[in-house]
Amino acid sequence: MNPTEYFSLQDYSTHSLRQVAERAQAEWLLIQIAAGDIELLPYGTERFVDVGRSTGAALIYSDYYTVDGEVDTQICNIDYQRGALRDDFDFGALVMLKTDIFKSIVARATDDYAFAGWYDLRLRISEEADIFHIAEPLYRVEQTSSDDAHSRHFAYIDKKNVDVQLDMERACTAHLERIGGLLTTTPKKVDIDEGNFAVEASVVIPVRNRENTIADAVRSALSQVADFEYNVVVVDNHSTDRTGQIVEELAKANANVIRITPESRHLGIGGCWQLAVDDTRCGRFAVQLDSDDVYQSPHTLQTIVDEFRRRRCAMVIGAYTITDFEMNPIAPFLVDHREWTEQNGRNNALRINGLGAPRAFYTPIVRQIKFPNVSYGEDYAMGLRICREWEIGRIYSSLYLCRRWGGNSDSGISRDTQNRYNFYKDKLRTIELISRTNKK
Repeated sequence: MNPTEYFSLQDYSTHSLRQVAERAQAEWLLIQIAAGDIELLPYGTERFVDVGRSTGAALIYSDYYTVDGEVDTQICNIDYQRGALRDDFDFGALVMLKTDIFKSIVARATDDYAFAGWYDLRLRISEEADIFHIAEPLYRVEQTSSDDAHSRHFAYIDKKNVDVQLDMERACTAHLERIGGLLTTTPKKVDIDEGNFAVEASVVIPVRNRENTIADAVRSALSQVADFEYNVVVVDNHSTDRTGQIVEELAKANANVIRITPESRHLGIGGCWQLAVDDTRCGRFAVQLDSDDVYQSPHTLQTIVDEFRRRRCAMVIGAYTITDFEMNPIAPFLVDHREWTEQNGRNNALRINGLGAPRAFYTPIVRQIKFPNVSYGEDYAMGLRICREWEIGRIYSSLYLCRRWGGNSDSGISRDTQNRYNFYKDKLRTIELISRTNKK
C-alpha cells in the first residue's frame, strides 16, 4: 500500500480539513496548502516519509524551487520553533502530515474556523508532536498567485481582511489558553512621576548615513509645540556621509539638539536606543522618530505625553501614514494596528509581526529592561517584554509620516534577510512563551 496520499486544500477552513480527514487512508498525507502547480522532485516523496518516520514528527515541510519562466530559484525556509505563532509562517506550498494524528486532532476540534482552520491545526499539532523542517528542496512549484510582498506585508490592515484577522486571533488565543500562555491578569500601571529628569520628553533619533533625510527628521522634532520642556537626542552611529556634519550644525543652532556618537562601532539600532535612554539628558519619556520620517503635526509629542499621563502606562504606540519620499500618502495609507484591543492585545501581539509606530517609552522601564542590540525587531522585543507586565497605551489617529523610498533599510530586502528577521522575531516570541508558561 502506498504510504502517502495527495490532497489539495480548497480553502483554510475547518470544514475543508474535515473533508480531507474523512477521505484519508494512507499513513501520511501530502497536502498542498498554497496555489500553484507542484512537481515532486525524484525521490521527494520517499524523503518526506523517511524523515517523518525517523523523527516522529507529525508535520514535515521542506525547502523547494519556484519557477519563473525557465529559471528555478531555490527557496530555503526557516525552522519552526515554539514561538512561530505568526499566522503567515511560510511552510511553502506542500506539507506532509501524519494521518492518525491529523485525524485525531480534527475529530477533537470543537471550533469551526472559516479562515483559520489550517492555522488552528498546525498550532494544535505543535502542542502534541514535533513540526520538522527538511532543509532540502523536495519539490518545485509554479506559483499562480500574483500577490507581491508589499501587499502581503500589509494584508492585516486591509479592511476586507478583518474577518480573517479575527478568526486568526481566536485560534491563537485558544492555543495560548491550552498551553498556559494566555495573559489574563490586569497589566500594571507605572508611577509616572518617579525620578528626576532633565526634561519631560526626548525625541530619540538613531541614524547612520541618512544625509538626505536627517535634517527633515530633526526639524520635525524641533517644530513640536508642547507645554513641557523636551530635547532631541540624535545617536549618530558612525555615519560615513554628511549625516554627522548636518546633525552637528543643527546642534550648534539649537541648544536642545544633542548629538551622541557611540564609542562602540558594534551597536545596532537597539543599542543606539539604549545609549540614548541611559544618557542623563534623556527625558522622562523617550519618543521614537526614525531618521527617514517626520511627525505629522506639531502636536504629536504633546499627544503622546498626554496619553502617558492619562493612562499611567509604560509604553504608548501611535498610528502612522505611509508616504513616498515627498511625503505624499501612498497605499495602504493609514496603518493603525486596530488588531490591538484592550481585552486581548497583549496576547494577540504574539501572532502579529509588529506593534505599530511611533513608539514611546517610559524611560525608567527601558533602563530596567534594556533593548536588544539588533537593528531589526528591537522595538517588537521591547513591546513584548513591556506588555507582559505593564500597560500599553494606544493612539489610533495618525501621528507620523513613514516614508517609503529606495534608501530605506526595509527596501528591497532579500529572501535570506527576511528569513533572518522572521527567525529572530519567532525567537522573541519563544522567549515570551517560555516566560509566560513558566510563571503559571
